[in-house]
Amino acid sequence: MLKVESAWKRMRYWVSAHVVCDFYQGLVPASIPFFVLERDYSYAAASGLALAATLGSSLPQPFLGILVDRRRLLWLAPAGLLIAGTGAGLAGSAPGYPLVWALLLISGVGVAAFHPAAGRDARRAAGGSAGAMSLFAAGGSIGFFLAPALITPALLAWGAEAGALFIPPAVLMAFVLWRHQQRRGVYPEIGAEALGRDRWSPFLLLTAVAVIRSVVGIGITTFLALYWIVQLDATPFLGGVALTAFLVGGVLGTLAGGRLADRIGMLPTIRIGCAAAVPVLIALRLVPDPEPAVAFAVLAGVAVNLPFAVVVKLGQDYLPARPGTAAGVTLGLAVSAGGLFVPLLGALADRHGPQAVLTVLCAVPLAALLPALLLPRPDPHPADLESPAAV
Repeated sequence: MLKVESAWKRMRYWVSAHVVCDFYQGLVPASIPFFVLERDYSYAAASGLALAATLGSSLPQPFLGILVDRRRLLWLAPAGLLIAGTGAGLAGSAPGYPLVWALLLISGVGVAAFHPAAGRDARRAAGGSAGAMSLFAAGGSIGFFLAPALITPALLAWGAEAGALFIPPAVLMAFVLWRHQQRRGVYPEIGAEALGRDRWSPFLLLTAVAVIRSVVGIGITTFLALYWIVQLDATPFLGGVALTAFLVGGVLGTLAGGRLADRIGMLPTIRIGCAAAVPVLIALRLVPDPEPAVAFAVLAGVAVNLPFAVVVKLGQDYLPARPGTAAGVTLGLAVSAGGLFVPLLGALADRHGPQAVLTVLCAVPLAALLPALLLPRPDPHPADLESPAAV
């Protein structure tokens, strides 16, 4: 009898690597309040740091996605992870704003290199299971969650320079992933599993949903701690707790979304997440006390991230011949593109305070509902018909 590996055993290297890679994306918003407090950066300047990481991680994504659909490039994901960690870790020690900005840009390029290659190979490991892909997607959410939880105490103790203490995990995980890729290097020829037709129109609708979801997620992660500190008169530590709570909810929402999609379908799961985010964000904005509001930060993380893993898998189902491109867009470009709107939110915060940003973000998920309602069912993928028992 054929023994079927569990979802975790199939996905463990990719989940772990995604945790480490996106830890450095989470390090940026976790560090921003300390740049504001220590170096007197304006909200707009602080938002520019988020923009630097976003530009690096978003602009190369389409080209890298096309490349990994044509070449194996088994070294690309480990190399991207190493660059992401080194750039983000050194940024806090840089002496001036231009160098900080450049290092975060370089870190973003590393993130851009990781996601298309990792998403392509994780898809192969996951088969047709949305639950298994949710483990991979949740790895990124866990990385975001761990960043403020681990780095905030270090930043409180040693300042922004403490980011350099977190470079070694990138070096170690890059080596482990590279060794794994060498052992598992007998992948099918690129294009061998390109069965089915690419459907670009629904994929573009799905990308719009992903970008709007990203605007909400990145906006909250950038300004939530500042909202706690400035508007709710909380300590920087409690602001870090609130951000961590939102990211914990993100992990739970990502995992729940994959499970839910395996039971009721991918399209209903995406639509539920878009609709549920609005009332939860309104509640988060209206609660006046910082301690009880932490609970709503968790719920907001769940609602905003419920569609995340589903969007990644559905994107690859819409583009079965281009899994690297689909992963690069849904995991990388669409998520990072949300950060392009952060400077606008920063300008709003400079004029009216971070509470105005939270108010605006309450309505943004409504914009994702229309494209979500227009999404058609994907064509069956061979991996979905012979999916490993997993979850």
